[in-house]
Amino acid sequence: MTDIKKDHSIGAGTGAVGGAMAGAAVGSVAGPIGTVVGAVAGAAAGAKAGDAIAERVNPTEYNSYFEQNYRNAPYYSAGREWSDYEPAYKYGYDTYDKYRGQSFDTVEQKLGQEWDATKANSRLGWSEAKGAVRDGWHRIERAIPGDADGDGR
Repeated sequence: MTDIKKDHSIGAGTGAVGGAMAGAAVGSVAGPIGTVVGAVAGAAAGAKAGDAIAERVNPTEYNSYFEQNYRNAPYYSAGREWSDYEPAYKYGYDTYDKYRGQSFDTVEQKLGQEWDATKANSRLGWSEAKGAVRDGWHRIERAIPGDADGDGR
């Protein structure tokens, strides 16, 4: 299997999980069977969307770009390491599709509320991490044609 195929599998998997959760939530209105049907349909749609993002933004290249450049970012704090910032960039990548079509500013509060549960071993609090998450989010947005959230990027 090539790295590109692996990257697409990661994108599809990320999209499938998010889609399944959203589909299950919507389907639960119709009861337990609706939850299952919604999860299956949501997973399929999410996998397709996640794969589409991986087509435009290769996760390995995305990660490599930020690993090489994070220390030059205006939000970088001296003494912090890649292991602190990597989860923030990953979070930007993983959440872009979940909130696709909305601006970062619109969902920033939700992202901040969920940061502690997703930050892995990062030592960054949300106020330190959000610049990296925003950078990751906008890197994906610029790679996808159109301006889905209407913010001019």
